[in-house]
Amino acid sequence: MAEKQIKVGLVGFGTVGSGVAKLITEEADSIAAKTGLRLELARVVDIDTQSARPVKLPDGILTDDLNKLLDDDTIQIGVELVGGTDAAKEIQLKMLQTGKDVVTANKALLAEYGNELYQAAQQNGRCIAFEASCAGGLPIISGIRTGLSANEIRAMYGIVNGTCNYILSNMTSKDEEFADALAAAQQKGYAEADPALDINGDDSAHKLAILASIAFGYEITLDDIFVEGIKAISKDDIHYGGEMGYVLKLLAIGQKDKNNRVSLRVHPSFIARDNSLARVDGSFNAITIFGSAVGQVMYYGRGAGMMPTASAVVADIIDVALGNSATTFRHLHLKPRNETAPLIDKIGNLISRFYIRVMCKDQPGVLAQIAKILGDHQISISGTLQHEGAGPENTVPVVIATHLTQQKNISAAIKQIKTLDVIGGEPVCIRIVDIPEDKD
Repeated sequence: MAEKQIKVGLVGFGTVGSGVAKLITEEADSIAAKTGLRLELARVVDIDTQSARPVKLPDGILTDDLNKLLDDDTIQIGVELVGGTDAAKEIQLKMLQTGKDVVTANKALLAEYGNELYQAAQQNGRCIAFEASCAGGLPIISGIRTGLSANEIRAMYGIVNGTCNYILSNMTSKDEEFADALAAAQQKGYAEADPALDINGDDSAHKLAILASIAFGYEITLDDIFVEGIKAISKDDIHYGGEMGYVLKLLAIGQKDKNNRVSLRVHPSFIARDNSLARVDGSFNAITIFGSAVGQVMYYGRGAGMMPTASAVVADIIDVALGNSATTFRHLHLKPRNETAPLIDKIGNLISRFYIRVMCKDQPGVLAQIAKILGDHQISISGTLQHEGAGPENTVPVVIATHLTQQKNISAAIKQIKTLDVIGGEPVCIRIVDIPEDKD
């Protein structure tokens, strides 16, 4: 079989970029044997041309001049791995305008400007491939776009941030406080020095915006997604939830109802201990999807890191070179914003069960006062848990699990409970998410 030469230009020679360069240079023979494509790294662009990397490039390949890539008409595919939004957006637009297909792992960029970039690619007769943007080495984008294309997707539940999952796993299994678990994640390289993007839930929201747009066929913006992070989570609540049979995870959730209204949210979630997602520990990612024909499918694996992400990037390069990406991208049809916006459901309309913890003064009638407030807001109690032992201001924890109710009812009830003079500190409220599972 005659080989087809494919020249690739890479912008961004950091952790993932180094992994991509390593795979292209070291696995060229293996890739050629399997695909008939001979990948050649023709140009690497980075502002830092001096630092050592874990891969050696031929002389003359590395440069800080983007134009050397853009002006080279023999380079068919441009890979953008610089991160961020403004500079990355300009780089992608220039690649498209100079006739190059684009491969990217930039979730923040696609979540914020994806609709604009997709239109620019189509106007220039090019494609954008972005498998690595959502879950590292997991083939989730191609799974949704092609593997599940015969299905109407009704729901997805994802653990899509390895940093948060590592922190919550340590808090669960090692009884660590949040600060200690975060420090351990930073020491292992799972969390950045500034972990805000992860622990605030924004990274998960970026990924959900991309996944939801592909799964539901809607133009999604970040404003459509309710986001709540994990930095306020206490190991006590993880422990009490565990006593009730739950495990705490940060979930990215997308659901479409029978009227095609979509609920998109990222928040800490108690899920049943025997659910498959509850067993996803450490820095691993997993996404459960429910399709109309296939039922439940689950994608599991490493969602970040140099080589898992590089694996997805190189897979996209190959898919572009084979012409597959151009076909699937050409048939990417998203419902425009003027039709999508009215279909985005607000968090106040969410119907869920809830975990509530209040620190109460140890005196008669306290639980009755709380129960009355909940009842006045049409909230039914499904279970309670109370431990002995004094907390701040001689209080004891009272834990309540509710039956299904609306978020706005819970919010109103919590606001009223806070006014009781028998309550100490801020009440804690965590959603209980009942994820269905296909079982024999």
